[in-house]
Amino acid sequence: MAQNSPLTRTFAPLRRAAVPCAVALAVILGGCAALEDMFRQKPQALLPAGDLYQAGEQDMNKRSYPAARANFQKIVERHPNSSYAARARFLIGETYFREGTFDKAIKEFESFMSFYPRHDIADLVQFRLAMSYYDQMKPVEQDQGLTVKAMDQFKKLVREYPDSRYASDALAKIDICRGRLAQKELWVAAYYLENENNPVAARQRLEGVIKDYPRSLVMPEALYRLADINAREGRTDEAQQMFRRCANEYPYTEWGRRAGQRLRTAASN
Repeated sequence: MAQNSPLTRTFAPLRRAAVPCAVALAVILGGCAALEDMFRQKPQALLPAGDLYQAGEQDMNKRSYPAARANFQKIVERHPNSSYAARARFLIGETYFREGTFDKAIKEFESFMSFYPRHDIADLVQFRLAMSYYDQMKPVEQDQGLTVKAMDQFKKLVREYPDSRYASDALAKIDICRGRLAQKELWVAAYYLENENNPVAARQRLEGVIKDYPRSLVMPEALYRLADINAREGRTDEAQQMFRRCANEYPYTEWGRRAGQRLRTAASN
């Protein structure tokens, strides 16, 4: 084709326009790639377990529990064989415990105990596990299932870690739990007497309190109420013996004084 032909003259401007367009397209595509690189998430360097642990402790001190938990979780997941892994697992549960999210705390503490039952801090973790139930105990009028679980976990601590610094506190908590269970039984007995007029069911509960919780603070009332049931049913000798026991062993209580009055009244008749 002749260089100066009409067709050549027609397409020449198009060729000249195509060059800058191609350059612009290359710039746009290059820019897109650059933007993609900019927004592409770069892989994060794996911090040493010690650094993660220190950061977690700092967050704990600031009560930033979710942030602390995230650092401890990284240790458990990325440094499972490090010397920090066990304590990190405990502290994950501790963050939940301090937040009052007891169900999750219990799960973490139980996981720790299954992995590290003989660890240096195992007694502390067992104590925290028991406290996770203890801090949820319900009023006497409600179900006492959590009280039973707390008491069982405290007993486990005393049994398996008798030399623990937490053992004496656990023993005290066991007494409190037992007292709560005794109160529950007495409350049920009183309900049977006052609302159901069912002395048979009340007797069963009261006898259980006297047998199972002899050191509880509700013993004077349990003795008095059981003695009163015996008196109502014509079991005079049993009633007198129980009133006498209540008056002699608990003279400083309201129920002991009531028992003494009943004895004096019976003697004057």
